Amino acid sequence: MKLELDMNEYLPLRDVVFKTLREAIIKGDLAPNERLMEIKLANMLGVSRTPVREAIRKLELEGLVIMNARRGAVVAPITKEDLIDVLDIRRAMERLGVELACQKITKEEIALLKKKNTEIEKAVEENDAQKIADLDVEFHEIINNSTKNKRLINIINGLKEHIYRYRLEYIKDIKVKEKIIEDHKRIIEAIESNDPKRAKKEIKNHIDVQEKFILDHLDDK
Repeated sequence: MKLELDMNEYLPLRDVVFKTLREAIIKGDLAPNERLMEIKLANMLGVSRTPVREAIRKLELEGLVIMNARRGAVVAPITKEDLIDVLDIRRAMERLGVELACQKITKEEIALLKKKNTEIEKAVEENDAQKIADLDVEFHEIINNSTKNKRLINIINGLKEHIYRYRLEYIKDIKVKEKIIEDHKRIIEAIESNDPKRAKKEIKNHIDVQEKFILDHLDDK
């Protein structure tokens, strides 16, 4: 594994280190239960131990890192309990999101949704799981932003890192990749038809299927 700092960002070094490690965790470059050794990470990133230590503390506050009595700091595992907690909130917030979207979404935003789903189709053909996950994030962000409800958007954004970890786990299966496209088409149709009841049903089903798949996958591990 290779970690690189993005020094183009106008941020203090400690924040750049934090963003680098957080991205590595949510994208799986730093695996669940992997030990985070300050010296090793500092050497990989070409920094001192201090910004690494500060980043690990912040990641612990976000729930992406846990402190283990024997092993020290480790990447938080993907657990059933956390998955259910995160998706319960996501399900409630995104059902509200599509309901508001039916009222407030513009033609331009509908067009963006269709364009984004076409990009996902192309990424599926390339079998690029990470790209699909990134595009899927952008698809749902278009819907959430179309609500014009800043508080709702902030709540969902607060879960983004946790949702991404599960989303990437879900997208690894090829059949799942293809289902995402069809789910998105049905969600778009419901919103474009200004049918909040159907839109809420479609988004709930979309998230329910993800939850079941990942829970079954965790059982197999």
